Amino acid sequence: MLSNSQCATCAPVSAVLHDNLGRTIDYLRISLTDRCNLRCVYCMPENGVPSLDHHDILSLEEIERIVRIAAKRGIKHVRLTGGEPLVRKGISDLIRKLKQIPEIESIALTTNGILLPTMASELKEAGLDRVNISLDSLDPAQYHAITRRGNLDEVLTGIEVALKYFNPVKINVVVVRHLQQDLLSFAQLTREKPLHVRFIEYMPIGNTQDYLPPALYPCPCSQNTIPESDNLPWTEDDVVPTSEILQNLRERIKEKGWGDIIPLNSSDDNKAPYGWGPASYMKINGAQGTIGFISAMSNHFCASCNRIRLTADGKLRPCLFSDTELDFKSALRKGKTEDVEALLDEALRIKPEGHHNQKGTRRAMSKIGG
Repeated sequence: MLSNSQCATCAPVSAVLHDNLGRTIDYLRISLTDRCNLRCVYCMPENGVPSLDHHDILSLEEIERIVRIAAKRGIKHVRLTGGEPLVRKGISDLIRKLKQIPEIESIALTTNGILLPTMASELKEAGLDRVNISLDSLDPAQYHAITRRGNLDEVLTGIEVALKYFNPVKINVVVVRHLQQDLLSFAQLTREKPLHVRFIEYMPIGNTQDYLPPALYPCPCSQNTIPESDNLPWTEDDVVPTSEILQNLRERIKEKGWGDIIPLNSSDDNKAPYGWGPASYMKINGAQGTIGFISAMSNHFCASCNRIRLTADGKLRPCLFSDTELDFKSALRKGKTEDVEALLDEALRIKPEGHHNQKGTRRAMSKIGG
């Protein structure tokens, strides 16, 4: 038996959170707001979506309380999303408070990068550990067409500033067939800078109202020509599977004389800093950064899913691809911690084994949290 003095020096045993299938759940993604300073074609209509009233979204104090409760149960990693999380006032103060929770090991952010040049320093000082930047084109005209408001130079500046303060810095690229993005230009980025570019298969989130305006299509003869309403439901035709992306990249990388693209095993020491998500990583010979693939549609990773999501209006979603939600906000505002814990248990009990590719969700991605 240990003495009292010995026990005092023992590290506390961390709680472990398991769902009904035995998967360890240690990652909470939190949408801070449904508002955004862009209007990306696969995320929301050009005129936006009706924003939630201030009273309807979780306060920063409520978010902190939920994280404290979840951390006691086994959550170790938190990612702040949106909308665009950097438009939420007080985000740095929230990060500072979350960083003080002993059980939380890392705090990450997903952003469009526009506000990073002016905010990166204070975010780092507050305790932010890592940054993902959403960027779907390195061509200024195409970038503006996709985002409908954005200026590519602002994002590129944001990337440079992020590299000064954070490691790793990841670039998230949603690949949509009819956008005909130049993916080789992103591969070039990894040769020049210590960036981790991840190509993400296009997913059926929000049933995609107002996706892909006609101007983004390569030619009017496309079989998926968009009607005058500019509405196009998500279809499998727009999904570019990882296998196709990788094949095209390999061919073009060899044409450029850059050598080959080499897989990084999960046991590789140089993969460990990249995070705890589902991406598989590869590297061009001699490159500073890496290329990752998130195959949510062609090779889903449900068996190893380690996350749950909290929407800006306080709904907990056990699965991104399911509309099942539990109302944490109401339980929280009743003031009973045990009610919040009971809902967390229920979320883990009903977390599905896997998703159905064709099903999609009714909520727009801007309201779920990217």
